[in-house]
Amino acid sequence: MTFQKIFLLVGTAGAALAVVLGAFGAHGLKGSLSEALLNAYQTGVQYQFYHSLALLLVAILLRQGLEGTWILVSGALFIAGLLFFSGSLYALALGGPRWLGPITPLGGLMFIAAWCSLFIAVLRNS
Repeated sequence: MTFQKIFLLVGTAGAALAVVLGAFGAHGLKGSLSEALLNAYQTGVQYQFYHSLALLLVAILLRQGLEGTWILVSGALFIAGLLFFSGSLYALALGGPRWLGPITPLGGLMFIAAWCSLFIAVLRNS
C-alpha cells in the first residue's frame, strides 16, 4: 500500500469519525460531562477534523507529484498528532487517567511539525 493511499484512508476515515464523535459529544455526552470536559472533547473533534483534511491535502499533493521525505514526514506527523492530541483529549474527557494530560501538547507539537514539514516539502519542490 502506498503512502498516498494510507494518507487518503486515514484522512477520510478520520473525517468521518470526527463527524460521528462530534454528534456523539453534542447529543450523547451533553449533560453527563462538565462544560470543561465537553469543551476539551469538542476541541479534540475540531482538531481531528482539520488535520484529517490536512492528510487529504498531503495525499493530493503526493498524487500531483510532490515527492520527498518531507511530504511523507508531514503525513506521518499528522497521523501521530491525531492520535496524541485528539486521542488524549477524548480519553481525558471520558475519564481516562490524568497522566494523559501531558500527551496532548505533544500531539499539538506534532501538528505544528507536520505543517512545518509540509511547508518545507512545498518549498523544496517549487
